[in-house]
Amino acid sequence: MSQKILQINFKFSVSQAELEQAFAPAAQPVADTPGLRWKIWLVNGADHEAGGIHLFDDEASLQAYLNGPIVASVGSNPALSDVSVKVFDTIDALTLITRGPIREGTRA
Repeated sequence: MSQKILQINFKFSVSQAELEQAFAPAAQPVADTPGLRWKIWLVNGADHEAGGIHLFDDEASLQAYLNGPIVASVGSNPALSDVSVKVFDTIDALTLITRGPIREGTRA
């Protein structure tokens, strides 16, 4: 099975501090998500863009997260717009050379 990358990006209409404060309570529930290896939280305050890069163990874990309450809350938050969701496979051999934080040997 292949590890999966989930990239979610969006625009926000509040200050960066307000965004971070609003998202702080979600950090632990995100961390507790089954099959999630890690998440990097992203922000570009100057352009009012934010999002995250997530690494999941497999497609099933990623899909469960996408269909769950955390992602639903992003889509329904009135301070967020232009939500983009993209799913990628990892290229393990190259990622390992460049020290990407993935598990070795996930491809068949």
